[in-house]
Amino acid sequence: AHGGHLGGVHIELTGEAVTECTGGTEGLSDADLLKAYETGCDPRLNGTQSLEMAFLIAEMMRG
Repeated sequence: AHGGHLGGVHIELTGEAVTECTGGTEGLSDADLLKAYETGCDPRLNGTQSLEMAFLIAEMMRG
């Protein structure tokens, strides 16, 4: 809502070696998506991407 403040983060993730989201230190690109795209719904970050995101969020929260 207008004037609201964010209170959290919701991210779809898995510990599996999926290739459903591009980017990250693995350098996943659009060409990699079909290698291990397993979800029928929301794309998920893989284990490596999930850890990277957690550290990025922690860094942002530290200021």
